[in-house]
Amino acid sequence: MARGMRKGLTSYGDQEFSLFLRKVFIKAMGYSDDALERPIVGITNTYSDFNPCHGNVPDLIEAAKRGVMLAGGMPMVFPTITIHESFAYPTSMFLRNLMAMDTEEMIRTQPMDSVIVIGGCDKTLPAQIMAAASANLPAIVLPVGPMVVGHHRGEVLGACTDCRRMWGGHRAGDIDGDEIEIINARLAPSVGTCMVMGTASTMACITEAMGLSLPYTAAVPATHAERRRLAEATGRRAAEMAVSDTPRPSALITEDSIHNALVILQSIGGSTNGVVHLAAIAGRAGIKFDLEMLDKVGRDVPVLVNLKPSGQHYMEHFHHAGGLPRLMRELRDLLRLNAPVVGGGTIGDVIERAEEVPNQDVIRPRDKPLKAQGAIAVLRGNLAPRGAVIKQSAASKELMVHTGRAVVFDSVQDMTERVDSPDLDVKADDVLVLRNAGPKGAPGMPEAGYLPIPKKLARAGVKDMVRMSDARMSGTAFGTIVLHITPESAVGGPLALVKNGDMIRLDVPNRSVELLVDAAELERRAKVLPAAKAGPKRGYAKLFQDTVLQADQGCDFDFLIEDPRAT
Repeated sequence: MARGMRKGLTSYGDQEFSLFLRKVFIKAMGYSDDALERPIVGITNTYSDFNPCHGNVPDLIEAAKRGVMLAGGMPMVFPTITIHESFAYPTSMFLRNLMAMDTEEMIRTQPMDSVIVIGGCDKTLPAQIMAAASANLPAIVLPVGPMVVGHHRGEVLGACTDCRRMWGGHRAGDIDGDEIEIINARLAPSVGTCMVMGTASTMACITEAMGLSLPYTAAVPATHAERRRLAEATGRRAAEMAVSDTPRPSALITEDSIHNALVILQSIGGSTNGVVHLAAIAGRAGIKFDLEMLDKVGRDVPVLVNLKPSGQHYMEHFHHAGGLPRLMRELRDLLRLNAPVVGGGTIGDVIERAEEVPNQDVIRPRDKPLKAQGAIAVLRGNLAPRGAVIKQSAASKELMVHTGRAVVFDSVQDMTERVDSPDLDVKADDVLVLRNAGPKGAPGMPEAGYLPIPKKLARAGVKDMVRMSDARMSGTAFGTIVLHITPESAVGGPLALVKNGDMIRLDVPNRSVELLVDAAELERRAKVLPAAKAGPKRGYAKLFQDTVLQADQGCDFDFLIEDPRAT
């Protein structure tokens, strides 16, 4: 099998000339023959001025390169698409699959014997893991790490749970314009991903739990020296993998590792976005992902990590408490301990080496959980035949069983224009409903599921109310919010049939979400639904609209989920 510079030679009809020409051009960069004979480790560069979460990527690349060279390998850095949640229009989820395709093809097309993928902000890690699963080249993941906490008037702050809390206070009139601007500069005091258990932290924890990154890489802050040492260690391991040609993602992304990921997702108070991403990763590996399995795990696994938005602390505190290995020790009887890890050995071996930190309240013992059940519950009913999810660990206990009148918004734009209108007919016990915000309807399934409390209710002191949509929600958000209603309204799902004034019943303990309208009336409404709007005519938008799957299938493209190992 061809390795290093001899791998994947360009088609000129003369392989020796192809290698000769390749070496001609790479020597223009100053490489020696000795360097070019080494095993090649590719390193993705996802740095961008538009991605402050990845602000430490240049430092991590240098540390990883050092590790590769110390182990006798040749590092080769290459750029890929990078995505930041706050800078991507219409939403970062719209671009996740594009990044996955870009990363996969760059791994396939360029000569490398192993690859380090560096990512963090929300959709980058899942995109890179999807790509690695499909390319099936020895791969190791290096998360960028969370930012450190901020402070304001003696209070610890963290993006972006406290972004939402403070902005809610501003909308309610409790924080004036001058103070909110001061707070704005203190919520994100360093580079790195959100320091709460949002989607970025959730995916970093899931990545480590699946054995795709080295131990402790999920929680070490982005600015700490230890993050650079982990990058160096990642580089060393990648060089070893380049020589041994193992392990490949196909050996690491298995039913056992997906199970372990679900256990960790539930126990950390993880983001609902993690459900969509795990489904997509499983699909790339040819593994069936079942929402019922997620719910079953959640009934058995308590929330043990005391982090916002479900608890009180932040990711740097999780790190100092022993990080993911210490958490997994609490859950060892629920994990598949023989699942292999990229650094060698098994998850069981990682747990045995976990640090014991006394007198900490971040990782709770099993007999004193933060929440008795896992973070996420799966709901079904006539409003969500293929399922919906709720982050019950961050919801209001008094709203977990609730019946209310529907107040319907037909789109994100409609919600934006009307939610704060003084004329909006809405009460605190109503159910806010947003539709046409799913994968095809928005497009891209934006994080619009965190419908704002109407301003007139917020100013009356209302902090939470039941909200439902076919959209997503940031993992940093909180509230009694039903998400990912499937099938979405844009493809004729039942959400399209809801009218203002209909009664909706939410029953989380019984895992039910029901539109209290009889079947005959719903059938009549379905017959008079307006025809779907014409989709985009060209480009990536057309590809997305024509091939994106629903939330329960991970919102991947239908032509990408076939098992790559079958080809």
